[in-house]
Amino acid sequence: MDFSGKHVVVTGGTGALGIAVVNAIVSAGAICTVPFVHETEAQLFPHRGDSKATLIAVSDLADEAQVAKLYAGVKPWASIHIAGGFAAGKVAETDKRSLMTQIDNNLTSCFLCCRAAVNAMLAGGQGGRIVNVAARPALEWRSGAGMSAYTIAKTGVATLTVSLAEEVAKDDILVNAVAPSIMDTPANRKAMPKADYSAWPKVEEVAATIAFLASPENRVTRGAIVPVYGKS
Repeated sequence: MDFSGKHVVVTGGTGALGIAVVNAIVSAGAICTVPFVHETEAQLFPHRGDSKATLIAVSDLADEAQVAKLYAGVKPWASIHIAGGFAAGKVAETDKRSLMTQIDNNLTSCFLCCRAAVNAMLAGGQGGRIVNVAARPALEWRSGAGMSAYTIAKTGVATLTVSLAEEVAKDDILVNAVAPSIMDTPANRKAMPKADYSAWPKVEEVAATIAFLASPENRVTRGAIVPVYGKS
């Protein structure tokens, strides 16, 4: 894949999957814009100070003004939306505030970034690529039992992906998403110490799929929610 001269926005780029994505596309020539919330994230970011990866402080990607600031002056070839959050909880145990937190963190942020990216791409007139991150429960709803608010939000991301793909296909903007199962990250290993880690997809493997969907080499795939489950 060749991202030479291509500008790519990567939300959630300071997390485990995000860093793997940035590594993959920067090594292929991309120039990245990566928002961060906490200064500790920026300090641990391996590309801090790299001319090919610019960090921008954004405290809330569910805020229209802050998303507009993130995309101001950017002419993205691709926009990759990894930012989100997870919380377990049965419906009977989930109040409105918890529900809206999952919706804002996962769906609203993705929607606003998609909107900003599309408008920037339309202004550029050169097409582009958008890749969202859904989750396995977005395709397999019953597996979302015990984490209903998260499942609702990620299902919304999947729906947004498919409907937006139809809206902008004529503009050569291809929109897709990946749907990971539990990924092999330090946080997930800590949360599930007795799990079979070998069955989990590695973040580098998921990143490779995202990178292809965001690349110029992807010429025909749109409106797809690609399962990236590994062996799990």
